[in-house]
Amino acid sequence: MGEFNEKKTTCGTVCLKYLLFTYNCCFWLAGLAVMAVGIWTLALKSDYISLLASGTYLATAYILVVAGTVVMVTGVLGCCATFKERRNLLRLYFILLLIIFLLEIIAGILAYAYYQQLNTELKENLKDTMTKRYHQPGHEAVTSAVDQLQQEFHCCGSNNSQDWRDSEWIRSQEAGGHVVPDSCCKTVVALCGQRDHASNIYKVEGGCITKLETFIQEHLRVIGAVGIGIACVQVFGMIFTCCLYRSLKLEHY
Repeated sequence: MGEFNEKKTTCGTVCLKYLLFTYNCCFWLAGLAVMAVGIWTLALKSDYISLLASGTYLATAYILVVAGTVVMVTGVLGCCATFKERRNLLRLYFILLLIIFLLEIIAGILAYAYYQQLNTELKENLKDTMTKRYHQPGHEAVTSAVDQLQQEFHCCGSNNSQDWRDSEWIRSQEAGGHVVPDSCCKTVVALCGQRDHASNIYKVEGGCITKLETFIQEHLRVIGAVGIGIACVQVFGMIFTCCLYRSLKLEHY
């Protein structure tokens, strides 16, 4: 009878080992995906970050990069701990899973919270950012971001093209007769911003606020979904780890 129980326990341990190994392979790929989303947000989609007053959007992306990197390292550690049957490594693996779980939950919550307050922030700050910093010394990133925003989304001004009347650059002699930046023009050529007729510039209802808000909200949904989704998957990893740890402990005694 004792021999039968020993075989049963060993068989269960083997099944748990391969189950956890399979999970870690998938988990490593998930970590790669999480890190890729974070890097994508920072490297390719960060042009408009200089237009945001809050650093929450940037923080969520950094959290995903860190979490994704730790996930990949943890996945390798999990494979080693599983096949070497080292309980101390399994404990470390479980702790790392828990830390990553918390990081991704935080990223998801931050993305959701910022999603809710984004409209208010843009209404309160975007016009001032565009009119007070555009073409001003030390604010080259804002100038580039505004030009790209207006060209990419075919809009002009925060709410409408009339917002540019309050621009410090437009009011200065450096504007050279511009009433709007050249990036407002449907066809960008030198000095085209000297005429703000609807046939020449974009006059979109809602201005650039609506366009930028939609753009960032779409990315926040991706960040939130990835963070929460991977965190939920990790619950299974923690359960498998606990089961394997308990099985190895029983075999030891």
